Amino acid sequence: MRHAILFLLVLSIPAAAADFFPVAVWYGGGKARAPMLERDARAKKEVWRKDVRQIKALGFNTVRTWIDWATGEPREGQYNFENLDVMLELAEEEGLKVFLQVYMDSAPAWVGKKYPDSFFVSSNGAVVKPESSPGYCLDHPGVRKLDLAFYRALAERARRSPAFAGWDLWSEPHVINWANPTYIANPEFCFCPNTLRKFRGWLQNKYGSPDGLNRAWYRTYTEWNDVEPGRMSTILSYTDYIDWKAFIVDKLGGDLRDRYQAVKQTAPQTIVTSHAAGVGLFASPHHWEGQSDDWTMADQVDFYGTSFYPKHSAFVDRDVQWRAALLDFTRSFGFSGGRHGFYVGELQGGFGTIALNVSPTVTPEDLRIWTWSALSRGAKGVNYYAWYPMSSGYESGGFGLIQLDGTVTERARAAGSIARVVNRNQALFLNAQPAPADIAVIYNPLAHFVGGRQRAAAYGGPQGEVTGIERDSLLGIHRALFPRNIPIDYVHIDRISAESLARYKLVVLPYPLMLPEARAAVFKEYVRNGGALVAEARLGWNNERGYAAERIPGLGLWEVMGCRETDVQTGAKGRTSLRWTAPADIPGLKAGDMIPARWYEETLEPLSRDARVVAQFADGRAAAVMSRYGKGRTLMLGSYVSAAYQSSPSAEAAQLFAGLAEWAGARAPVVASGGDLLEARTLQAGADTLLFVFNHGSKEADASVDVRGVRATRAVDVVADKPVPVTSAADGVQVRRKIAPSDVWVVRLTT
Repeated sequence: MRHAILFLLVLSIPAAAADFFPVAVWYGGGKARAPMLERDARAKKEVWRKDVRQIKALGFNTVRTWIDWATGEPREGQYNFENLDVMLELAEEEGLKVFLQVYMDSAPAWVGKKYPDSFFVSSNGAVVKPESSPGYCLDHPGVRKLDLAFYRALAERARRSPAFAGWDLWSEPHVINWANPTYIANPEFCFCPNTLRKFRGWLQNKYGSPDGLNRAWYRTYTEWNDVEPGRMSTILSYTDYIDWKAFIVDKLGGDLRDRYQAVKQTAPQTIVTSHAAGVGLFASPHHWEGQSDDWTMADQVDFYGTSFYPKHSAFVDRDVQWRAALLDFTRSFGFSGGRHGFYVGELQGGFGTIALNVSPTVTPEDLRIWTWSALSRGAKGVNYYAWYPMSSGYESGGFGLIQLDGTVTERARAAGSIARVVNRNQALFLNAQPAPADIAVIYNPLAHFVGGRQRAAAYGGPQGEVTGIERDSLLGIHRALFPRNIPIDYVHIDRISAESLARYKLVVLPYPLMLPEARAAVFKEYVRNGGALVAEARLGWNNERGYAAERIPGLGLWEVMGCRETDVQTGAKGRTSLRWTAPADIPGLKAGDMIPARWYEETLEPLSRDARVVAQFADGRAAAVMSRYGKGRTLMLGSYVSAAYQSSPSAEAAQLFAGLAEWAGARAPVVASGGDLLEARTLQAGADTLLFVFNHGSKEADASVDVRGVRATRAVDVVADKPVPVTSAADGVQVRRKIAPSDVWVVRLTT
C-alpha cells in the first residue's frame, strides 16, 4: 500500500538501549490482570516484594509493569502513580529494572463527559461508549492533548528512578483496542467527525484539490467538507476504500510518533518500544478494528515487535514452521533500513484460554524453544506474559508462568535459566545481527485489496489471525525452505529500491495481483542488472488504485517476464497442478513432475526469443514461462504454488523452491544433519558467530553442523559455558553434539 506519511529517518538508539537487554516478566503488583491494577499499593509493598524477589531469584533482570489511564488520572490533572512508585521502589531495592506498559484504552470517564464528541463511531453511525475500554478517539484535539500530557507526566516521574529502563507505549495497536461491540453488525472504525476531518486533510495533501480527488474516486465533490470515506462495496471504482485504509495506516503511525515524542522530550535516555498483536503476515488490512502496518510503526520507536503466543487458545496451525515464519517476519521489519532489532512484547508463559477454549499445555521445553527461537533472530528484549495467570476476564486462569496460588513452575525456572544466560552475555546478544539472506519474499499489503471492500475480512481469531490465500502465499515458500535452513527476508513493497534488492540473489513475488505502479520499475531494474525474479499468477493485474492492466503481467512487467496472459480460469474446486516439462532448467525437477497449485489457471504466451514454456496444465496449456531480461532471469508461474504448499505440502513443490534457490545461487549458511528436523540459525556479533541448533524432532539427534564462511579457532557452549570441539570443514567449520528432543544448542564461534 502506498503511504502518504513521510517515513522518519532511522532513529538513533539511546545509550540505555545499547547496553541493556531486558528479559522480563509482566507483573503489575499482586494478581490483578493487565490493564487492571490492585488498590492500596503502598500497603501491599512487602507482599509484592516476595514476588519481586522470586522473579529476581529465577534469573530475570526486569519487571514489566503497567498503568492504565483511568487509574493514573482519576480526575483531570490529578495523577495517581502510586502503583508505579511502589514498583520502581521495589525494583531499586531488589536490583531489577522496570519497563512500563501504558494502556490508554482503559480511559477515565471524565474524558467522555468533558468531550462528548470524542466517542468512537462505527461506519453505520453507531457510537461506542467505553466500558473500561476502548477509550476515546485520539483524533479529537482535546483527547490528544490529554493523552500526550499523561505520557509526559509519566515520563517526568519515571525518569527520576535509576531502575526505570523504558516503555511500551502501545500494546497491539489498532484504532480501537480490547473491545468487541457485539451489538454492531460489521463494525469498522473510526467514522467520528474528528477522524473524518483528519482524513479530509490527508486526502487534500495527497490530491491537492477536490477535482484531483474526483478524478481518482469518480465523484463530483466541490467542497472538502462534503467528502466521506466509502462505506459500501460498489461495482465502480474502489480507490476510495484503498485510500481510507492507507490513511488508517498513516494515522496509527502518527499517533505512535506523537506518543514517542512526548516521552522522549522528557526522558530522552529511555528505551521506547511498541508491539503488534498479529504481525502483517497473519493480519489483514481490512481488519475492522483498524490495522497498523509493522514497517510504519517500527519507524516511530526505538524497537517495535510482536506478541508471540504459539498456543494461544486453540489449534490454528501454529507449528514449528508457523513460529519460524512469524519470527522471521518480525526480524525483517525489526532490522529493515538499518534498524537495530525487535522486542518480543509478549511471550506466552502458560496455557492459553478464551472462555471455554483451552490450549495445549505449555511445557518448559516449549518456553526453551520459543525463547531461543526469538533470540536466534536477533531479538533485543523478551517479555514473558505473565507472572501470574489471568485472575479475571475471559482469559481467566491462563497465560501464567507460575500458578495463581504462587507455586513456581518448571517452565518459570526454564525461562529464568535462559534469562541468566542472556544476563551474563548482554553485550554478545545486544550486538548480534542476522546474517544477510540471499532470498527476498515481497510483502505486499495491496494483495488483500483486489475487489476492494467486497473482500473485507472478518476478525480471524486470537491475535487477529486471518486465514486466506494472501497469508498462505507468504508462508508457503518459507515452509518449503525451512527444513533446508535457507533463510529469507520479508521485504515490504513500499520500501524497495533497485539498490536495496540488488543484494538478493532471488526475489519472489507471491500472489502479486495488485502492485504500486512505481515499484514495477524497481523490479525491471533489478532483473536488468542480473537479478532472478519469480512471480505467480496475474502479476500486476491491478495498480494501487484498483484499475486493471491492459496486458498481464501489468505495469510493463510482461516485458520482464517474457510472456503475457492469454486467458485465465479458476481451477476445479480452487485446485490445479503444473506439470514440469523442462528438467534441465531447475535443479532437482524431472520432466513430468506434478507441482500442486491453488486457485487460478493462467495460460501464458511467450513473447520474446528468450522465453520458453517450462510447465503445462493438465490440458496442455502453458502454465509457466522462463525468460531472460537484460542480465537477469525470470520465471512466471500461472498459479499459486506457494499457497498450495502451505495448505498441502508436496515433495515436488518443495523441490521447486529448493531448486529455485540453487538456480539463483542462494544457499544455506549452515548445513545440519543427524536428525529428523534440525533448524540451524546464525547471528553475527562482531568477529564472533552465534550458532543456534534446534532439535524439533521427537528423537535425540546426533547433530553434525557445518557453518559456512566461518574460520573459528575456538567454540563455547553459551548455555553450559564450556568449550566445544571445533574442526575445519570444506568452506567453514564443523561442530558436533547429541541434542535431546525439543532442546537447543547455542554455540559461540570465535575467530
